Amino acid sequence: METGIVLKGIGGYYYVRVGDTVYECRLRGKFRKLQQTALVGDEVKITSLNREQGVIEEILPRRNALIRPPIANVDQALLVFAAANPDPNRLLIDRLLVQVSAEGIHPLLVINKGDLDPEGAQRLTALYRAAGFTTLITSAVTGQGLPELKQHLATRVSVICGPSGAGKSSLINALAPGLSLKTGEVSDKIGRGRHTTRHVELLTVGEGWLADTPGFSSLSLHNVNSKELAHFYPDFLPYMQCRFPGRMHRAEPDCGVRLAVEQGLIDQTRYHNYLELLEEVLEQERRY
Repeated sequence: METGIVLKGIGGYYYVRVGDTVYECRLRGKFRKLQQTALVGDEVKITSLNREQGVIEEILPRRNALIRPPIANVDQALLVFAAANPDPNRLLIDRLLVQVSAEGIHPLLVINKGDLDPEGAQRLTALYRAAGFTTLITSAVTGQGLPELKQHLATRVSVICGPSGAGKSSLINALAPGLSLKTGEVSDKIGRGRHTTRHVELLTVGEGWLADTPGFSSLSLHNVNSKELAHFYPDFLPYMQCRFPGRMHRAEPDCGVRLAVEQGLIDQTRYHNYLELLEEVLEQERRY
């Protein structure tokens, strides 16, 4: 048997790269009986049937896995938002930062289309850098930030995600022109783009792997509980010396986080987004 990595899966077929060869594979019957499937990014053992086809015999243990987009063994998540057209959704940014951090994946916030609103891109970048996140400004049109982004991609498995219309496919094409991914326009009527990526696929970009994924606009915080949510806000951590342990920094007396918001030490929108996500998590806990 040989060990490879799953590049994509379509209609029950998995395309597995072993060295310089890509095999079209099916899962061994035992997986179908157990209703198990492979994910893009999975390391697998295969038996080759010929030079083009094989059978997946074993799925090796995963370091991590995301549900939406479905991908395994990710080192880094590129969260791509446009500086303008469409305007960045701050709540969705904070939601994705929490989600990937909770999965143990390093988030890299990419403010794309920096040429459309340079000042807005700088403000947003400064805010999230101050909050403790790695943030870059990029432009597929001008090439801004692309060399730095390539450095962050090298030797890593990265997933690229974010809302439709943020320019994810254009950004990948700028990083690796030979891929020629399909891109879409942003609708003037609804203010967002059309999905142009139909499935998750692991692409070779320079010295790293990058997964192109379908766009999305929401993500459940299924893997976070109400007591730990604040710990995924690095800008909250210096001020979490509350009188009693286990606080949620919502209405408790003498709360260091709330005081920091009042003093302008924590961004007010970040805190309001935290309260909205907290209520969502609490509702999930009440329901289940």
